[in-house]
Amino acid sequence: MSQDNSYIPPRKPVILTGDRPTGPLHLGHLVGSLRNRVLFQDQYKQFVLIADMQALTDNMGNYAKVRENVVEVALDYLAVGIDPAKSTIFIQSKVPELAELTVLYLNLVSVARLERNPTVKEEIRQRGFERDIPAGFLSYPVSQAADITAFKANYVPVGEDQLPMIEQTNEIVRRMNRSLGRDVLVEAEAIVPKVGRLPGIDGQAKMSKSLGNSLPLSASADEISKAVKQMFTDPHHLRVEDPGQVEGNVVFTYLDAFEPDVDLVADLKRRYQQGGLADSVVKRQLEDRLQALLQPIRAKRAEMATDKAAVLEMLRKHSLIAREEAARTLSEVRREIGLDYYFL
Repeated sequence: MSQDNSYIPPRKPVILTGDRPTGPLHLGHLVGSLRNRVLFQDQYKQFVLIADMQALTDNMGNYAKVRENVVEVALDYLAVGIDPAKSTIFIQSKVPELAELTVLYLNLVSVARLERNPTVKEEIRQRGFERDIPAGFLSYPVSQAADITAFKANYVPVGEDQLPMIEQTNEIVRRMNRSLGRDVLVEAEAIVPKVGRLPGIDGQAKMSKSLGNSLPLSASADEISKAVKQMFTDPHHLRVEDPGQVEGNVVFTYLDAFEPDVDLVADLKRRYQQGGLADSVVKRQLEDRLQALLQPIRAKRAEMATDKAAVLEMLRKHSLIAREEAARTLSEVRREIGLDYYFL
């Protein structure tokens, strides 16, 4: 009997994820996305996007900030365990096919639809744009759709507040496929992390670089200690013997996110609620956990930062890989539209 050598292994599902290079990544990123990316890279064909073009939608003129943080974000990725042998880490602006797809998709979306996007509306409010909205910022959901569809991503990890972006991406996919007469693009499914957004150390909002209430992954031991000491607990827990509130208590929120010993956390909560447990004891437990968590990340990052040329070379190679992938999708779309002119 002749041997059949025609077997083709099943294609791994594709996942696309990424960040804007506007500053160092922090504990909120670790909880919300980075830890999952380390797991996903063994399960999926993973593309990790450093979205420098999207960062310019509200940082135009601040080019140095975006340019310098491209390498800083890449260092954070590598330090937490995103493996360039398993994931493709690339720079958005080095894949011009994404820009061409964005232009094509803009013809499928109305200004009114973009303005109705809840995520965009909230970010416009936060930035105080009112009606003076940069067109690039208003249309960045279309750019995100290009990023997702260029790689035919099956899954996109997002927070709940970003679900409207995936919905808008899939609307574009359906409209484009209908206009082409066949399914060229792939709809994406959102993956929402089990742990929600991490509050800032001030307890007043989400952890954010722009709000100054974040703890970067590269934080020194002293910076970690200072941040934990500043964290809000229960303002009514004035004496050790007073019963304390766990809900909304930032220190316990962080312990839930980072302390693997759930029985220990449960015991601390019980003792705190009963009264007799000082804030300083709970904060010491959190500081010990964060020091143990961030020390190896900080050390690995510092080692790699001594050879940034190697990091840039990895980004260059990976961006070429990403460009080849995106070019295949763009070529399909152009061919179906009729933009592949035979006489050129």
